Amino acid sequence: MTVLFLAPDPATGPVIPVALVTPDTWRDAAGLLSPLGADFAAAQGFRAEPGRILAVPGPDGSLAGVLFGNDAGTARPDPFLAGRLATGLPPGDYRLEGLAPDRTGGAALAFALGSYRFTRYRTGGAANASRPRLQIPDGVDGTDIQRIADAVAFGRDLVNTPANDLGPQELADAARSLAARYGAGYAEIVGDDLLAAGFPMVHAVGRASSRPPRLADITWGDPSHPRVTLVGKGVCFDTGGLNIKPDASMLLMKKDMGGAAAALAAAQMIMDAGLPVRLRVLVPAVENAISGSAFRPGDVLQSRKGLTVEIGNTDAEGRLILADALALAAEERPDLLVDFATLTGAARVALGPDLPPFYTDDEPLAAAIGSAALAVNDPVWRMPLWSPYDTMLDSKVADLNHISSGAFAGSVTAALFLRRFVAPVTAWVHFDIFGWTPTEKPGRPLGGEVQAARLVYRLVADRVSAGT
Repeated sequence: MTVLFLAPDPATGPVIPVALVTPDTWRDAAGLLSPLGADFAAAQGFRAEPGRILAVPGPDGSLAGVLFGNDAGTARPDPFLAGRLATGLPPGDYRLEGLAPDRTGGAALAFALGSYRFTRYRTGGAANASRPRLQIPDGVDGTDIQRIADAVAFGRDLVNTPANDLGPQELADAARSLAARYGAGYAEIVGDDLLAAGFPMVHAVGRASSRPPRLADITWGDPSHPRVTLVGKGVCFDTGGLNIKPDASMLLMKKDMGGAAAALAAAQMIMDAGLPVRLRVLVPAVENAISGSAFRPGDVLQSRKGLTVEIGNTDAEGRLILADALALAAEERPDLLVDFATLTGAARVALGPDLPPFYTDDEPLAAAIGSAALAVNDPVWRMPLWSPYDTMLDSKVADLNHISSGAFAGSVTAALFLRRFVAPVTAWVHFDIFGWTPTEKPGRPLGGEVQAARLVYRLVADRVSAGT
């Protein structure tokens, strides 16, 4: 799905002004749009509430302009409020007026992200419906806005695609196609070859499915540049394995590859921008199915790191495949190692669906993540890698158990488990994302979401600019 923009100076057709107004300014703006505008808006009861949209007719009945309630000066302004315009305007070409210069980029991006529609399975008018288009505001890098919007749409499409059409092979195919688009190297290890190549936990999680597990590996950029490695959890469907999920918990498990989608979306932004890094992307892609060959609670698995892992619950499979992939990533000691995973329900209990926790022991990296998140409105919240909880992963028969011994701190202990596999890398961050927007919000349609992908793109760009 491609988001449409106009050139800064469209040659043909009217461009309808959208005046962003407040309760104190809307009457003046309505008067500018049409002599009848103020009276019409007043008759409609328009009070410029944040997010309110009112189409204002001209004397001939055509659309003269649009009033949009701005939240400037409110206690909690939403940088993506203008995303409402993408779904609230009729088809046509529009331009923004009355927005502070420091908010124009965010408004344009919100419009682009809010324009996304997943139409693969829709027929007829719903698939081909016209949508409004926005003129790139002056001073905004339209190329970068388009780059971000296209990459986010790519990742959202992956998450939204049901598992019958997106299994391990199809997810790896998406990675292969992305690599080919940017001239990147690509390698893939499939099925029993994972054992010979040293990925026993990826194999164990995926072996019960009729669709073989695999590891997709993208490499791009000059080897002399700073090394950045992204790892994304690619569980294309999670039944819970032998610890089978209840039906309500299984309903959205097509999104359990949301970490892989976020990693691939971030990679697309980085490569499309040509950032001077040596990028590597690792996607362990599996289906956690149920069969006679499924791994079991109480099994002890070998890992690429050499640690032995006792299985406490087969529904905690994501950290197992991530552990093998992170161990591979750490072997070449990247300057930055990032993993994305729809890992724990505990993260949602703690912070809800819209605010993913992140974990790192690197204090400068944590500060940079916070700055990048704020700059691009891709919110995250730091949680502690609390070392005293390491004992919760103790096992009496193996080097460690992959889940904690109690009901507490589930997201923290999952991150602590992953930390065992990233040494000697210190610049590592783990994002425990939800990968889904359960309630439509400005710029964030209901459905799949690549949380933290835009943040990581900004983080990598900032690190390159700073020479770190």
